[in-house]
Amino acid sequence: LPLLFPPAGVMLVPERKTEDGFEEHFGLNYLGHFLLTNLLLDTLKQSGTHSHNARIITVSSATHYVGKLHLNDLQSRCSYSPHGAYAQSKLALVLFTYRLQHLLTANGSHVTANVVDPGVVNTELYKHVFWVVKVVKWMTAWLFFKTPEEGASTTIYAAVSPEMEGAGGCYLYNEERTKSADVAYNEELQRRLWTESCKMVGISDEASRLP
Repeated sequence: LPLLFPPAGVMLVPERKTEDGFEEHFGLNYLGHFLLTNLLLDTLKQSGTHSHNARIITVSSATHYVGKLHLNDLQSRCSYSPHGAYAQSKLALVLFTYRLQHLLTANGSHVTANVVDPGVVNTELYKHVFWVVKVVKWMTAWLFFKTPEEGASTTIYAAVSPEMEGAGGCYLYNEERTKSADVAYNEELQRRLWTESCKMVGISDEASRLP
C-alpha cells in the first residue's frame, strides 16, 4: 500500500494564508501532508507486512538545498520572501520524512518513508514567477524541463520498485538514492520540527516519548 504525496501545492505565491491561518507555502506544501500522514499511520501500519512494506512517498524539491528552517517563525511573519517560504516548506518535507522513518523503525513498523525530488518539471507551478522567467521557460522548456510523465517517474519508482522494498529514509533523484542537504540530517532539528508541527495541527505528539 503506497501513500503518495504528489507535488500539489503552491510555489512563489504572494504572502497570504490558508483558511486555517497558516502561511500558504508552509500550510499547503508541508503541514497538510504532515497531518494526513499521521491520520493514516495506523492504517498503513496494519497494511504493511514483513515481506511487503507499506510505503510513504513525499515529493520535495532541489530547492530544499537552499532552504532554511526558521523554527521561531515558521509562518514567515517577521520577514516574508516567496522564495524563502517555498524553500523552507520543501526542506521541512525532507526533515519530516527522515524523522518519520526513524519513528517507524523504532516502533518496528512495516512501513517505509522516502522523499523524492522530481526534477524541474513543466507544470503550472511556475505561474507566479516573473514574466521574464516565464518567457525563458516557454522558450527552453523542451530542452531543460521534464514532462509531467518524466517528472513522475522517480515517485512511481519509489512506490512500486522491488529495489525499494524495505528501504526507508532515502532521498531519491532520477530513480537513484542521493544525498540531501546536510541540515536535513540534523536529528535535533527533525525532532523539534515534528513537535512544533504536532502543536500547529492539533495532534498528540506521541513521538516525543521515543528516542
